[in-house]
Amino acid sequence: MPPALLITAIIALLSRRVPLNTHHVYNLPNMFQIHFSLSPFFTMSPKNANGYATSNNNNNILSSPPTSPSNRKNCRRRLRRRGSFAMLHRRNVLLIVTVLYFTGLISCVGPLFSLLQYSGLATGAVYRSHEIFQKFWNDIEADNSSTIELSSVWIYKRKLKEQKTCSIGTTAITKDSPGANLYLIVDANGGLNQQRSSICNAVVIAALLNATLLIPHLEFHNVWRDSSKFGDIYDEDHFISTLKDYITVVKKLPAELMERYDSNISNIQNLRVQAWAPPRYYLEEVYPVLFKWRVVRISPFANRLSMHLPSHLQFLRCFSNYEALRFSLAISALAKKLVKRMIERSSNSVGKYISVHLRFEEDMVAFSCCIYDGGQAEKSEMDVVREKGWGKKFKQKYRVIAPGLNRKNGKCPMTPVEVGMMLRGMGFAKDTPIYLASGKIYQADRYLAPLRKMFPLLQTKETLATKDELAPFEGYSSRLAAVDYLVCLFSEVFVTTQGGNFPHFLIGHRRYLYNGHAKTIKPDKIKLVTLLQNTSTSWIDFKHQMGSMLAESDRKGIMVPRVKKSTRKGSIYSNPLPECRCLWESERATNRSNSYLMVDH
Repeated sequence: MPPALLITAIIALLSRRVPLNTHHVYNLPNMFQIHFSLSPFFTMSPKNANGYATSNNNNNILSSPPTSPSNRKNCRRRLRRRGSFAMLHRRNVLLIVTVLYFTGLISCVGPLFSLLQYSGLATGAVYRSHEIFQKFWNDIEADNSSTIELSSVWIYKRKLKEQKTCSIGTTAITKDSPGANLYLIVDANGGLNQQRSSICNAVVIAALLNATLLIPHLEFHNVWRDSSKFGDIYDEDHFISTLKDYITVVKKLPAELMERYDSNISNIQNLRVQAWAPPRYYLEEVYPVLFKWRVVRISPFANRLSMHLPSHLQFLRCFSNYEALRFSLAISALAKKLVKRMIERSSNSVGKYISVHLRFEEDMVAFSCCIYDGGQAEKSEMDVVREKGWGKKFKQKYRVIAPGLNRKNGKCPMTPVEVGMMLRGMGFAKDTPIYLASGKIYQADRYLAPLRKMFPLLQTKETLATKDELAPFEGYSSRLAAVDYLVCLFSEVFVTTQGGNFPHFLIGHRRYLYNGHAKTIKPDKIKLVTLLQNTSTSWIDFKHQMGSMLAESDRKGIMVPRVKKSTRKGSIYSNPLPECRCLWESERATNRSNSYLMVDH
């Protein structure tokens, strides 16, 4: 039964007369124990020896005079009315409380109702995109109307409010004398951009505690399986020299300190820090330990600093992310070549191209628990991948896997054919150059074929670079992701198809580069899956819907959401302005905005 009907039934039942005690504890579950007390409506005044009502006054007791028969009749009438009112009142109180109780109960089991509701062929719950593509293909191939020029995709312009004059020297904190010789060690866990967040946060904490920062250690993860060190991905010397006015960064600990721990950093005391900890926590909880032992290690370090910080600390985040963290020479050099080749292959669009971040790799499809159109073979294959990557995580008793609900809620990775239909529906022509940023696509030959059909100028790292150029990066997913990151950064249009730290950071970086506009298409996947299951939808109707979706992405591209504490929606990494405005102005004043691809300054 749907929750709304259940509540209606409860109200109907409770509307009947139910006898209640004037004071009673109703036998509900402990968390909903309710004490009712309706005594004010039923309390009668005490009587004296003559049977008359008396006043409970500590100063004196006055007897009421005998009443006449008519007065007694009026009194009984008033008492009956008062009793009726009390009965109505207590019934209403119980009705409200009971409805609230069952509403809370239903909200707790809401996912169960959702599973039942979407277990069948609910709109948007079933993957039919290949079927829709076959239906649309003739119309797509013949459609040359209302095409969009890449140079005029973005209509909205960001209007920056007038701000007070920035002074970098007074905005940021400067390094104090490192007289105490305190050392901070962090283990940056996760993928490329989660590690990037940890590194920026480590800079802030080191400055806050007046400690020397050891070059962060990048943890090895079973999913990404990348053993890269900090210097393999980022320019160490640039990182150290750029931050020298704010903190001291070293590549190794002093020998005498290492000897104390048998030359093994893992022997150093590890502090478990709460997630999203505010600066006060580090000053009150971490600093005393640091001061006592001279060195502390924090592992894991992902998401261990609040997103909401004072402006001088936020500046250090900006400075670390956009100035100090520059990709290594090898990564920057290859990315520069790929960007140049993409521009050369985009001569028909004045050197502009679209980049698409596609998360349709085998591990992502398995983790999402979504079902596509591979049947039993796909299910068996994904079960093996989940078992290999995450052990028994997906087989635990409490875990509910609902592929239809996941798709309905827009949580399934988009397939290449869905991306292609969306972009053609938005008006991008067949000859639009596209760079596809992705790992190894699941069943690439089958799933990429329709996308190449719709966009023949599709390029990837593998098609743009030679085998010799890619050889040093093979087996290192974070290094390859860094190359993708840079090629996407300089595209005219960036398309994100799934959540995660890669688009989270890239959207913010693009806002920072492009005067506050993200220049990003972020599809409404809940709306999209509904359209792509409806076999009666026409190509004209689909195009109309996609045009509206592009306009909405354009409008939202310049919006800055309200900052919320400890949430990524309020993150400075995805929305760097206005917090990073001072650094942004400084970069433009010194013409450093394109330094990310420069291998030499």
